[in-house]
Amino acid sequence: MKLSDIKTFVVGNPPPHNGSRYFVFVKLITDGHVEGVGEAYCVPFDPHLVARMLTDVFERYLKDQDPHDIESMWRRVYSAGFTQHPDLTLMGVLSALEMACWDIIGKEAGQPVYKLLGGRVHERLRSYTYLYARAGDRSDVYMDPDLAAERAVEYLAQGFTALKFDPAGPYSAFDGRQLGLADLERCERFMRQLRAAVGIQADLLFGTHGQMTAAGAIRLARRLEPYDPLWFEEPVPPDAPEEMAKVARATSIPIATGERLTTKYDFARLLDAGAAAILQMNLGRVGGLLEAKKIAGMAEVHHVQIAPHLYCGPVVGAANIQLATCSPNFLILEGIERWDGFHADVLKKPIQWQDGFVIPPTEPGLGVELDEAFIKDYPYTDARLQLEMLGRPAG
Repeated sequence: MKLSDIKTFVVGNPPPHNGSRYFVFVKLITDGHVEGVGEAYCVPFDPHLVARMLTDVFERYLKDQDPHDIESMWRRVYSAGFTQHPDLTLMGVLSALEMACWDIIGKEAGQPVYKLLGGRVHERLRSYTYLYARAGDRSDVYMDPDLAAERAVEYLAQGFTALKFDPAGPYSAFDGRQLGLADLERCERFMRQLRAAVGIQADLLFGTHGQMTAAGAIRLARRLEPYDPLWFEEPVPPDAPEEMAKVARATSIPIATGERLTTKYDFARLLDAGAAAILQMNLGRVGGLLEAKKIAGMAEVHHVQIAPHLYCGPVVGAANIQLATCSPNFLILEGIERWDGFHADVLKKPIQWQDGFVIPPTEPGLGVELDEAFIKDYPYTDARLQLEMLGRPAG
């Protein structure tokens, strides 16, 4: 078996853009006409350029290769152009191609990918969602604790047992920073009102996006501790795990981080520093499924859990599900609400979600197929990137 062809898809995600403004999907095809799908997460270039990157890397390193030879292909791409370093762009591209190879491998074997990476451990996967805005909201749910508490109760009624929110304000290219007193007060008020709204029926996940210095994060953590959040997410920028470790040592709240890291090398530094209790690798950036499984194994040695990150499309979500299903130290899975709406429409068969849990698929491979007839009607024509930071200091 050899890889023979590639197709790419840049799909515009209609408003309210939950999970990103667009998705970059890839399909690999073998000489025996077996097809596998993948997705790249948050590569910081125009998505049509990312599609060209996918094609370029495929033609240089994967074409005419056996898709089963993951390790060999991974090392050649990781070292491309004399790099041998956790490069976010290259690893985002490789992640998409690697998960497409695993989709092919699973289909050839007639097994879900999780069966080939250790077998099923979990019969169902607990999931959480952000508190998302809705058309007609009277205010900004990300800044209004009253509306956020109401939205939390709505999600509880749907079956969710864990909810995430980030009221700390904008994230800037100039972070970390000290939050102002008004920001600190708003964050504490969110925690207080949401805890009162959900009681012990749901865990609360306090999200941030690296906005703070370690000292600033510790100030905020002390305000949040009385409300017992399940985690405090990426409180400082991801480039200094020793600073994250300062926060971890100073608070009783578990630190979760990892969506902006890639490869086992980044995560080894995080684990060595004792900087996190929960790893949030994104399968569309981290280096693919096998790399993520290695990181999960490293985490298991440190008694650290995994909570795969998802702020992108459902193909990364499907890969996350495969990893979570076969990982003993899986904690919880991020989803975009109930995996419905546009995230279901782009697939021929939606991901199965029931009463707060994802049900792992039994179909071979990743368990999802793109609906190409549907997505061709949603080209991405904007110039904005998947996620963009404030270009000036915040506050």
